[in-house]
Amino acid sequence: MTFAYLVNRDKSITRIAGIWGLWDGGTDQRPAPEISVIMPALNAAAHLARAVASVKAQTRHDWELIIADDGSRDGTLALAASLAAADPRIKVLPRYEATPRGAGAARNRAIDVAQGRYLAFLDADDEWAPDKLHRQVGQMEAEGLALTFTGFWRDRGAHRHEIKVPAGVTRGALLGGNVMGTLTVVCDRAQLGKVAFPDLPLRQDYALWLDLLRRTHRAQAIQAPLAVAHVTPGSLSSNRWRAVRATWRMYRDHVRLGPVAAAGCLASHLIRRLWRG
Repeated sequence: MTFAYLVNRDKSITRIAGIWGLWDGGTDQRPAPEISVIMPALNAAAHLARAVASVKAQTRHDWELIIADDGSRDGTLALAASLAAADPRIKVLPRYEATPRGAGAARNRAIDVAQGRYLAFLDADDEWAPDKLHRQVGQMEAEGLALTFTGFWRDRGAHRHEIKVPAGVTRGALLGGNVMGTLTVVCDRAQLGKVAFPDLPLRQDYALWLDLLRRTHRAQAIQAPLAVAHVTPGSLSSNRWRAVRATWRMYRDHVRLGPVAAAGCLASHLIRRLWRG
C-alpha cells in the first residue's frame, strides 16, 4: 500500500524552481512513489549522469529521485535539469546561494519534499547495482524492517575492493565504528518518523544512524555489495585528519559522550576503518 506523505515545501524554492522547470510544485497526478532517492550534488557534473543512470537502471520502478544542488559552479544544475526533463520521476532542487551548506543540509532539503515511505541515499559520484532497491526494500517490506544497509565496493579507479558488513548492528555496536555506508542505507519513515540529518559539518550520516537506532533495536544488513563508492584519488588522505576531528566532535557534541568514552569509541572506529580499507 502506498504511504503518502504531506509535502512541506519551501515556497520560494518552489517558485524559483518552477520558473526553471526543475520542480513543478507538486502538480504531478501519478501515485506517490514508495521510495524517495535522496541525492545531494555539488560540482558533480563529471559523475552525475552515472549516478542517475544507476537509479534509472533499478529493476524496481516505484521511486522518485530528488537531486538537491548545493550551489554548484560547474554544469551540475543544467545537467540535472536535462536529466529531469527526460524522466518525470527525477526532480531537481536548485540552490543559488554562493556558499554551499553541505551534504547534510542538501539531503534535508530533499527529504522535506520527498513523498516516499522509504528513503534511500545516493551521492552524485556513486552508483548502485541494478537490483539494490528490489532486494533491499523488498526484504524490508517482507520482514517489517525499519532500517537497513548493505555491503558495497570501494573503487579507487585502479583498484576496487569489497567492503563487507555484519549481518546487523545495534546502536551500541555502531558507536564503536560506522559500518553503514550512506550510499547503502534505506529507512522506513512509517516506523522511524521524522528523518533529518543533524547540523554538523561532517559525520552527519553517522550521527543520524545513531539517532535512528534509538528508535529501532537494530539495523539489518544485506551482506552483498549492492553499491559502488567512487573515491577521487588524493581525497581520502587529504581529508583524513579533518574526518578524525569531525568524528571526535560528533561523539562529544552530538552523542554527548564523556572524553574517556569518546576516546574509546574513536579508537575503535579508526581501527575498524583501517581494517575495512
